[in-house]
Amino acid sequence: MALLPKALEDLIDALTTLPGVGRRSAERYAYYLLRRDSSRTDAIANALQNLHKNVTYCPITFALISKSEELSSLYTDTRRDKSIVAIVEDAFDVVALENTGHFKGTYHVLGGLISPIDGIGPDSLHIDQLLLRIKKDNVTEVILATSASVEGESTALYLQKQLENTSVKLTRLAQGLPIGLDLEYADQITLGKALEGRRLL
Repeated sequence: MALLPKALEDLIDALTTLPGVGRRSAERYAYYLLRRDSSRTDAIANALQNLHKNVTYCPITFALISKSEELSSLYTDTRRDKSIVAIVEDAFDVVALENTGHFKGTYHVLGGLISPIDGIGPDSLHIDQLLLRIKKDNVTEVILATSASVEGESTALYLQKQLENTSVKLTRLAQGLPIGLDLEYADQITLGKALEGRRLL
């Protein structure tokens, strides 16, 4: 005999597929939604349905954009310096760096980090597109803004080797970001100082 209605059990099972959400947390979220007015759950359901319909990636920077946009405004804005590109792991790292208010260049989202254990090699990332973009936009400086994890350092080293025979100045975010911290969780002051104190490799 089922202890819970199937619809509630299905919601709990769906919530457990989210990162960091175990069975107990999923049950709490599901019970919370069940006790609230149906307009609350309708709004969440609509937002989820619209997510894939209305969000895509910029074909040049791979930052998140609305499907109504052709390119990221962080790339097309004439006030931004296209000759300076910050390389980040994922789209939310762009948000983290933008919130510092210190960076006026453009971004390139790799879409992950090199991790052989997870089957992620250089070909799985947007590295070829980066190399083409460096030539097209006459990029003079590339800032390696990957995290200070083993994977982040490995990716930075790979990119350094790819660019060693070019005239591009290669810099890395300054030390001070805690080891293992994802950029999206770093505070704005720390990120701002890291950008200002970036160093030549």
